[in-house]
Parts: sequence; C-alpha cells; structure tokens
Amino acid sequence: MSPTLEDQVAREPANTEERPDSRRDLFMRGTVMLSGVAFFALPAACARAQEPPAASKPADKPSGPSLYDRLGGIFAIAAVVNYFSDEIIKDPIAGAQSANPRLREWHTKQLGRLPGLKFMRTLWVAAVSGGPFQYTPTRPGSTNLGLEEAHKDLKISPKEFDAVAAVLSRSLDHFSVPQREKSEVLAAFAAHKDEVTKGSQAAP
Repeated sequence: MSPTLEDQVAREPANTEERPDSRRDLFMRGTVMLSGVAFFALPAACARAQEPPAASKPADKPSGPSLYDRLGGIFAIAAVVNYFSDEIIKDPIAGAQSANPRLREWHTKQLGRLPGLKFMRTLWVAAVSGGPFQYTPTRPGSTNLGLEEAHKDLKISPKEFDAVAAVLSRSLDHFSVPQREKSEVLAAFAAHKDEVTKGSQAAP
C-alpha cells in the first residue's frame, strides 16, 4: 500500500535543505507553506445568535487534511496541470490528431490560449480539491464549477472524455501521486463527464 503524503511529510527532516532531485520532491514542494487552510462550514446562522452561549454549536471541523493539502498545495497542482495539459495535445484521440475537428483545431490553431487554460485548470482543481482559491468560470455552467458551457462547442464524446481521463491518470503517475489521492482526483474529474460531453449529445 502506498504511503500517504502526510506520512512522507512527517518523515522529512526538520532542516529545509532538501534536494529537488526527484519528481516526488517537486510535487511535495509548497506543502508546508500552504497546509492548514480551512475551508469548510461557516459559523451558525444569524438566527441562532439570540440563543444563550451554552446552546451555540461550533462549526464542524474537517476530520483531516483536505485533498488539496494532501496533493501538496497549489504549486504541486500547477505542476501536474502543466504536464497534463501538454500531454493532452499528444493524445491521438483527444489531441492534435483527434477525429473530432473541433478538438483538432483547438490543439493546432488555438494553442496561444494554452497558458491561460493551464491557469484556469489549476484554479479549478484547487477549488474542487478543497483549496483556498476561488474559481470563476469564463463561461459559467449550472454551478460555479460546472463545465457544460465551456465545453459545449467542442462536442466532446464520451470516448474522448475517457481519453483525457487516461492522460490525467498517467500524469498523476508521472508525479508518483499516491493511490488514494489519485483515485480522488480521478473521481472528481469523472463526476463532470456528463457536463463535458453534453455538447456531443445535443441535437445538431
């Protein structure tokens, strides 16, 4: 069973002179600086403000580190997204050689937008994983994190979505992400499959 990121951080020496000579070291960098960020429940509703202090209930506390923290924070997430975004272009199903003319055009004629897309993807993953960053979509879906409007015109098929998911899986492996965190990231991505593929299912 793969050790969790928390276990590996606990075994790190107290000094800060680490050698960034492995992909795992790169992926873990920034964890200490960004860990401990709380993002869960707000205090009790204002209607309860009139109750005696003894009757007030404190907001629920997170039971452990968020996925965001376990992934290593924003720098680690950005590293994965950067690699993942470049790898999609090479994928024969969803990239520059895709049978989908819209995906093919995006990955060959609109790559000037790729840096901005990497930034937006990083914010999206950080928000979905429980980080302290707010994702604001350029084309809002049914929810703030909804992806249907942003991908509607690309008409992405379920097969193409699955190909992107496979690229994401390989990208997580590239950075030696433990199985628990890898599974949670892939599940969060898969939860939006219907939204991303909605454009391919719409009537012409």
